Amino acid sequence: MIRLCTLCALLALLAGCNTIKGVGQDMQKAGESIENAAKKK
Repeated sequence: MIRLCTLCALLALLAGCNTIKGVGQDMQKAGESIENAAKKK
């Protein structure tokens, strides 16, 4: 069940990004958000 949920989440993520470049940009933005949140504390 956990594998199925993980697979569905991964497919949804990849469907939202049409290219590897898009995935990289999404990950970069996520990293920046985490970094900004850490700086605020």
